[in-house]
Amino acid sequence: MAPTEEVVQRLKESRPPATDAFTYLTIIEKSLSPDILPTLEEILDDSELTNDIGWDLVDMLISVPGSAGCLERVARLGNPREVILKVLEVMDKTAAAAIKENEQEEEGKEVQPHSGVNGADKFIALVGMLKILHGRLQVRSPSRFLHTTLDTVLRAYDPTSPESTVAVIDFVRSLSTSKRPPLPTRQSSTMLETPFQSTDPSQTAPDPEADDSDKMNPSEPKLINRLLQSFITCIIDTYVNSNSLEWASRLLEYTYPEKVVLSRRSMTKSFNEVAELKAMDALVGQLASVADDLGLSKLPVEEVHQIFASEPSREPLSVDDTDADHPENVQLSTAGLVCLAAYWMVTTDVFDAQHENVKMNIFPHHQELLQNFTGDDAQVEIQGNPGTFEALTVIAVWLDAHQGIFPTDGEKDTANINVMKYHHLVTLISVFHPNIRVRNTATTLAGSVLHSDPDENSRLTILEDLMENCIFSALQACAVTWLREEIIAARKPQAPKSIFGSSECFEKLQYTVFPDLTSLNSLDSSELWSFWAQNSAFHFQVANFALFLFSGKDFHDVAPAGMAAAVEHRYVTPLIQATEALSSALDKKEIEDTEVSGLGAKMQLEILTDTLKRIPLQ
Repeated sequence: MAPTEEVVQRLKESRPPATDAFTYLTIIEKSLSPDILPTLEEILDDSELTNDIGWDLVDMLISVPGSAGCLERVARLGNPREVILKVLEVMDKTAAAAIKENEQEEEGKEVQPHSGVNGADKFIALVGMLKILHGRLQVRSPSRFLHTTLDTVLRAYDPTSPESTVAVIDFVRSLSTSKRPPLPTRQSSTMLETPFQSTDPSQTAPDPEADDSDKMNPSEPKLINRLLQSFITCIIDTYVNSNSLEWASRLLEYTYPEKVVLSRRSMTKSFNEVAELKAMDALVGQLASVADDLGLSKLPVEEVHQIFASEPSREPLSVDDTDADHPENVQLSTAGLVCLAAYWMVTTDVFDAQHENVKMNIFPHHQELLQNFTGDDAQVEIQGNPGTFEALTVIAVWLDAHQGIFPTDGEKDTANINVMKYHHLVTLISVFHPNIRVRNTATTLAGSVLHSDPDENSRLTILEDLMENCIFSALQACAVTWLREEIIAARKPQAPKSIFGSSECFEKLQYTVFPDLTSLNSLDSSELWSFWAQNSAFHFQVANFALFLFSGKDFHDVAPAGMAAAVEHRYVTPLIQATEALSSALDKKEIEDTEVSGLGAKMQLEILTDTLKRIPLQ
């Protein structure tokens, strides 16, 4: 390769008109290296030359370390219409390369290390260029360019990169017609240091293709703002679903402080002390601040209710139906709006922030939301959108704490409310969500929903259905816990007469709570092991419940006459025989203990056997 001095000299001497634009681009491409960038910056200060060749340089320069100065000049002086299109093309190509690289990593293939600029830095530089370019654009309908830009930026956005999120925030703020002063810097904040922030608008060239007929359509500002609203809800949706913000556990700690285990560091404390977690909080706070600037906190209640009651809008920017006269036709991301509403509620309580929270009730608004998002395949939806379903859980917990599950104003009819259906939707989150802390929060919520049902027969039916038909042992165990809580509540002083405080309850439930297990006697070791693996959580809880029910004098009269002997015959005795047989099989290595966490199966079996033998059934 020729020495840098020779390359620099050739670049200077071959500048147009010494060569034509195409030839000069070829010379630049063959000469390109970090060493010649200072010279290229000087050359690109020629606005006429940059207007001619700038758009072709974007793809060449984006992978060269230290090329920000050249790209900034292209954004300031190049033809904005042409350069925007090129920037979006390069952004798409960069995003596609990143997706391919991730797929190769997932397949275990070797990925070549980056020799130049990584994907996140490319994205940040390109977004910085777009900020300048859209500021220069002078057309009658800038929303057409903006719509394409926002859709492309969203597709290329990596929500796991804090710097990329900062770049997006800065970009939206530059386009927003309503700008607040910059927020004071906090220790937990990710600094808004994005490329080209120091660019002087007076140093940018005017749009060379603009003329007097290109004055902006008067209806454009409202459409632009609506597009930005849609975009920021999509960004919030993507960010919340890609970062574990632990809203559910923190709101649960605030709402139910008695559930906090003092020997463990709470999630609230972790997010106050761990720098990485504090930075995540700061970023989502900045996203919410931008949403507020764009007017999302002031959406009419009727519009919010309509959005929540409709089929979720998942990719609103992919639909090209913009109409400057009807900006409301541009849809918002339903999940993004849900996450924003959850953020307002969490910060109102946990951080004592001041927000105008969304006015809604569990019935019908939250039930409609849950139903719409769960769809036909709850497991796929919940596991694929963990942030959205955490936000949905948070909203319900907050509404329960502040308004209660059911209307209390006496004006709304509760007869048509399907509590069982809503309870089922909540328990789906407690079963399928990938975050155990969200599952625990959903379980707490499900218990509150059940206990709040004013119809005791409805409560009894829900419990019976869970214990009889649910295929998840942990959820069946929860039903036993909730039954115990109902019995305790029914025996409190001044409690109204209730089916749960009398033997009528177990005249209906005893075979559901204590099923006939005599068939276990005919099973071999492997079959017993399968039974144990599928049902151990439920039977642990039932054994403890039986000890609660039949010990002492407080609750034993809830059981009908003769029930204790029947439970001993059909449930306790065969279960003891099964647990002892399994313990023996484990000792003889006839089966293998596959328990990988917590207590081993042998110890669990011994604990259950001991509990069953202590139940006073004679």
